[in-house]
Amino acid sequence: MNEPQQPQKPQVRDLDARSLRGLAHPLRMRLLDSLRFDGPATASQLAQKLGESSGSTSYHLRQLAAHGFVEDAPERCKGRERWWKSVYTGIRLNDSLLQDKNPEVRGAAELYLHEAATKQMRDLSTWLGNRHTLPEEWNNAGDMSSATLRLTPEQAGELVLKMHALIDEYRDLPATEDDPEAARVRVHTHAFPIATD
Repeated sequence: MNEPQQPQKPQVRDLDARSLRGLAHPLRMRLLDSLRFDGPATASQLAQKLGESSGSTSYHLRQLAAHGFVEDAPERCKGRERWWKSVYTGIRLNDSLLQDKNPEVRGAAELYLHEAATKQMRDLSTWLGNRHTLPEEWNNAGDMSSATLRLTPEQAGELVLKMHALIDEYRDLPATEDDPEAARVRVHTHAFPIATD
């Protein structure tokens, strides 16, 4: 009797100074996101999707491959077409890179964070702009909320860990794999101090 297959744990890449410099480029981040969320593709397909030239997407895919973020997807190749796929399902930036002694590393970390924030805002705007096309139950399930709390750094860190733990409980639930009502749901978390007068 075959054992039931367990869902694969997400493979998360921890960025170091070298890999961060290889990723911290707006087009590379968009290419990687597309491969992570939409699956394997060719440089030409990605160029059309992202409004770029195929020469540009091809160059940046090779750079991502050199830093270990993407690899060939030989199972998809036909003839001379080169298909690419993401190696990792997630990326994690260590906060120490923001304080690195090398200004290039700090700059790359800042660029990475700003591009990630821009992508999150674009996702949110796209959802808001397309809500009218979604079934009512999805509109009722969505959320855009904020809360202002008074916390110490330790309490804020604890809150972030608890939010991530809760999200992980819902990651790759086996019951939703074959459910026709299930959809990919984007969850953003933000926790940051705000300046007060």
